[in-house]
Amino acid sequence: MDRANACLPDPMETASLDELRQHQLDRLRWSLKHAYENVPLYRQRFDEQGVHPSDIQSLDDLAKFPFTTKSDLRDNYPYGMFAVPMDKVVRLHASSGTTGKPTVVGYTQNDIDTWANVVARSIRAAGGRPGDKIHVAYGYGLFTGGLGAHYGAERLGCTVIPMSGGQTEKQVQLIRDFQPDIIMVTPSYMLNIADELERQGVDPHKLALRLGIFGAEPWTGQLRGTLEERLGIQAMDIYGLSEVMGPGVAMECADSKGGPTIWEDHFYPEIIDPNTGEVLPDGQMGELVFTSLSKEALPMIRYRTRDLTRLLPGTGRAMRRIDKITGRSDDMLIIRGVNVFPTQIEEQVLKVKQLSSAYEIHVYRNGNLDSLDVRVELKPEYEHLGESERNTVVRELGHHIKSHIGISTRIDIVPAFSIKRSEGKASRVVDKRQAAA
Repeated sequence: MDRANACLPDPMETASLDELRQHQLDRLRWSLKHAYENVPLYRQRFDEQGVHPSDIQSLDDLAKFPFTTKSDLRDNYPYGMFAVPMDKVVRLHASSGTTGKPTVVGYTQNDIDTWANVVARSIRAAGGRPGDKIHVAYGYGLFTGGLGAHYGAERLGCTVIPMSGGQTEKQVQLIRDFQPDIIMVTPSYMLNIADELERQGVDPHKLALRLGIFGAEPWTGQLRGTLEERLGIQAMDIYGLSEVMGPGVAMECADSKGGPTIWEDHFYPEIIDPNTGEVLPDGQMGELVFTSLSKEALPMIRYRTRDLTRLLPGTGRAMRRIDKITGRSDDMLIIRGVNVFPTQIEEQVLKVKQLSSAYEIHVYRNGNLDSLDVRVELKPEYEHLGESERNTVVRELGHHIKSHIGISTRIDIVPAFSIKRSEGKASRVVDKRQAAA
């Protein structure tokens, strides 16, 4: 993609709904056939369910096919889900494997090109342009964030600063010295960078940064407002997951800012009831499922992301959007019968002006019941507050959580900067129930 054409929308972005649906149907038939003929698990599952790629007469017929889960990738570790020979695989990425075997994803050269193109499309849709300097603070390595952002930024014609995660003081030094226009990073680590800017006495509003492209973890509208106010930037949401491609599956667009637009010419979305697997109509909340339409090395058929959201109409494109991810069906906490997601707690913490954005949720057994404590920090300028004023802050946050989430919690105020900052994806929950078992 040369710089002269890099700002132009891809033709599929401006396609009519009928054109998009026909394009999806053609690619879906190819993807199902490719998976069936080249991945033993898919052939077995399709045969067991009595379906065949030739059964696809419309997009609705996809609901007849079986789901794919993360455990399928782990059970076929490392290469059992690949649909091409290893000599066609030019790169491997993998999850951390903290809850078992890592999930391994492979890419052909065509896959890498597709990935670079959708990330370039994402950056452009968010407001990036050829010639922009982009500071990439996603982690490089097996995690897909860093290299995914890197290749897409280069494809758009931007200058890439490949900082990766960590070394927060150096992050700030390079932001000051190199004056990037855009930063790509997790929102939680961007808060860490913002804290360091303030610690060093740097006014973020005097930097060249105008745009933050944040992803890899759920985040709230309140956090968006905090980032934009503190840093003087536009904060945009990028969505992706390594099993489906990496970052760039969907991107919030500068002209709407109402949820990431799914690049539906490459990734076909469904929303299902997480308990029954039933496909739900657009607009209803449920679990997001993706089928890849163009991946060669690792086709994904009805992959259950565990992300909870809903499909929204497109704005300026036939492609649909996803609403903010409210949480994951597998990180949901059930506290005395109430479903609780960390993002819900974050939303309430950010309503209290005296509190920093850092927090931890501690879950434990209290007799026969699960209980939840929230640890928070005062902002440095409020560290002088006395016991009575701190108690007022505690009561305010407790009231917000009780009113909006429906549970009573113990709130602990801890010293400023005592809660560990993230250098990548934030780990907000400390679950003590397993240790006590």
